[in-house]
Amino acid sequence: MRLSYLWTALTCSAIAEGRYAGHEESFWVNKEDDLRLNDVGKNSVAPFIDQLFGELLKPRLDCNSEDFVSVSSQIDVMEDEDPDFKAQCGFFNENPVVLPLDTYMKDLFFFSGIVTFAHLPAVKCFAEDELNADIVIVGAPFDTATTYRPGARFGPNGIRQGSRRIGSGISPVRGFPGSKLRLLNPYNSSYKIADCGDIPMTPFDNRVALNQLYRGQRKIHNHPSLKEPEKPPRIITLGGDHTITLMALRSAYEKFGPLAVVHFDSHIDSWSPDVLGGGVSKRARLNHGTFLHYAHEKGYLANNSAIHVGIRGPYIDSHDDLHDRECGFEKIVSRDIDIIGIRGVVDQIKKRIGDLPVYITFDIDVLDIASAPGTGTPEPGGFTAREALTILDGLEGINLVGADVVEVAPAYDSNGDITVITAASVVDSFIGLMTVE
Repeated sequence: MRLSYLWTALTCSAIAEGRYAGHEESFWVNKEDDLRLNDVGKNSVAPFIDQLFGELLKPRLDCNSEDFVSVSSQIDVMEDEDPDFKAQCGFFNENPVVLPLDTYMKDLFFFSGIVTFAHLPAVKCFAEDELNADIVIVGAPFDTATTYRPGARFGPNGIRQGSRRIGSGISPVRGFPGSKLRLLNPYNSSYKIADCGDIPMTPFDNRVALNQLYRGQRKIHNHPSLKEPEKPPRIITLGGDHTITLMALRSAYEKFGPLAVVHFDSHIDSWSPDVLGGGVSKRARLNHGTFLHYAHEKGYLANNSAIHVGIRGPYIDSHDDLHDRECGFEKIVSRDIDIIGIRGVVDQIKKRIGDLPVYITFDIDVLDIASAPGTGTPEPGGFTAREALTILDGLEGINLVGADVVEVAPAYDSNGDITVITAASVVDSFIGLMTVE
């Protein structure tokens, strides 16, 4: 539609000067014509470029004037032209393009400014003594504890890039029918949301990097929430490989107590270090497949309140299922959605977590490869993006105190940015759950 609009304008302007197909002269005004037509008094017909762009190319003496609003000047059409073309040109004469005001407040903002998540304000959370926010987005650029493909250190930046079209408006598909989420604009609610950027994490030593992440999360949690000063801000972390969740859980646990954990993933990630990593070195025992083992061992998980959702990856050892249950997890495997449906999945999650403070960790590989190719350990047969987002929105009413989306590796994504856009929508759902009242 935009192309046809522009083409009609071009055609009308060209016809006005007798430069369209069927005329001997060139479609474009050459230098000599431009000089001739601009020679005052010699020709009353404005040159092609002036007719097309009008006042846009004229000197603007008063930059604060609001009188300068039109792109188009009058397009002169020859008397012997076709009536249909005359009508089209007349439309442009009667409906000039209106330029936005100098404030930029009405311009499209998708590609402007510094890229933050959903165009949220950027805040220096780690250098300031005060943090006036209720919900904080923070990146964890870390991927040196993966078992297959690295690249998730670029996940935070990728997710922010994928969020450029998020940030305003009400979604007609949030939540189940009748949900308050369908009337909610999370970015214009009573909660202030900010993007703290990325926590600095060294790529050379996992022990130092994870300590940096913990201290960054603790720094944010030590501030009071703006709306509820008796509580800390809630953090949504952009990973990073899944190891980062352990430090996020540690900091959240110190403020909220034992947490009900909802773990969206194709892999259990509760493997015993003796099975995964421990045979290499003691340092390698903590990785993106064992962090839930350690979360249980450290007491961060509330008893009988943790659940996996979307599991389908193969076990490594015959005792993995038993060990997983010893770590306190129930599981919903990916194909259960075909048996019990989305409402059945939601009901089972809510029954498991109860009224406890909830932490949701979302590994993007819980989705099928078609929905999320850009990840480190892909598995076929996962949820679609629509199914996962509907499940998340169905958790409306839970006490969500923290969340993350991890294992986004943009290097393996499609040219259309499928994975990072979907990951941004997952974060958008988290924000909805945190702001709905």
